[in-house]
Amino acid sequence: MSEIAVRPNETTVPLMPCASVEETLAFYEALGFRATYKQSRPYVYLALRWSGFQLDFGPAPEGLDPAREESGGCLVMVDAVAPYHAAFVAAMRRVHGKVLGSGLPRITRYRPGASRFTLIDPSGNSIIFIQRDEPAELEYGGSKKLTGLARALDNARILREFKNDDLQAFRALKSAVRRHGADAPVVERAIALCHLVDLAMVLGEPADPWSADLRGLELTTGDRRRIESELGHLPGLQEWLP
Repeated sequence: MSEIAVRPNETTVPLMPCASVEETLAFYEALGFRATYKQSRPYVYLALRWSGFQLDFGPAPEGLDPAREESGGCLVMVDAVAPYHAAFVAAMRRVHGKVLGSGLPRITRYRPGASRFTLIDPSGNSIIFIQRDEPAELEYGGSKKLTGLARALDNARILREFKNDDLQAFRALKSAVRRHGADAPVVERAIALCHLVDLAMVLGEPADPWSADLRGLELTTGDRRRIESELGHLPGLQEWLP
């Protein structure tokens, strides 16, 4: 009889809290997930599958507040994140007639060339899709190679794409525009203002102050080309630019 040994063929399946079976199923099935197991009594248990990975859900702890978005989460490592984001966005448009970009549940924006995005489900769980060749080290707080508004923009990118913290990105950019905006190249100021308009809309804040400042800028053809290259993924960009 051969000896049983530990072999490197394990599979890890994340188990996250489920605040509402109905809302969880509706959200994930609309994205194309298939329920391989679902149970409400005597306790909650859901198993959902999409492509080659599975998410499982169990009972939510007492007092769980999904709005805090601190419920649970998992990482899904993939070769390229763009096709996943495109598939989920297309599914949202088919089912809801729009992309769920704010509130709960939602999907974070995807910038071309970015290496991750996040799904936040109705229970406040974060499913983070990460490209396998993503850089191992990130300078939180902005690259030390940059200064002024350019460094603040890099910091905001990290906060949005890697930390999923739109509110902190909004606060950091507001402060940076006040401190460094007057001395920054006009194209950097325009990029910062575009981010502020977008963040304000995502967070439900007034966007008028930033859009008014943006309309007051004089942009060259080269400036517009750079802005469109970096921010072409933002819906409404052409409407914001002067």
